[in-house]
Amino acid sequence: MTKRIVLSSDHADIELRKSIAAHVADRGYEAIDIGPMTSESTHYPKHGREAAEMIAKGDADLGILICGTGQGIMMSANKVEGIRCGVCSDVFSAKMIRAHNNAQMLSMGARVIGAGLAMEIVDAFLDTEFEGGRHATRVDMIEA
Repeated sequence: MTKRIVLSSDHADIELRKSIAAHVADRGYEAIDIGPMTSESTHYPKHGREAAEMIAKGDADLGILICGTGQGIMMSANKVEGIRCGVCSDVFSAKMIRAHNNAQMLSMGARVIGAGLAMEIVDAFLDTEFEGGRHATRVDMIEA
C-alpha cells in the first residue's frame, strides 16, 4: 500500500511545499497537499493542526510541515493527541526523529534552510524506519 503524506504550510513558502509534494510523489508516495494555495497571510497553527488531525484519524501516514522557522507549525501539530512532530534543519536530526522517536511528522523552516537541503531532509525522514527496542519504551513514555 502506498504511504500517504500530508503536506501543509503557512504563507512562508508555498513553492517549497509544492516542490516537496512533487518530490514525494515522484518517489511513489501519495502526496496530499492541503494548502494554503495563495501567499495571502495565514495562521500556521490552523495548518499544523489540520495536517496532524489527518494523521491521527488515519487519513494520512506521515506529514511534512513548513512555516518560517518550522517551530510554530510544529508546536501546533504536537497539540494533537498521538502526534510526534520534530523540527529539522539537518539530515541527521531527520533520521533520528524517525529512528528514535517514531515521529510521524517533519517540520522545516523555509527561512532557515534552502530547497536543496529541504529535499535531503525529506528523503532522510522518509527513508528511515523506527528502530523500536529501547526507543519504543521512550516513545511510550512520551505518549503517557
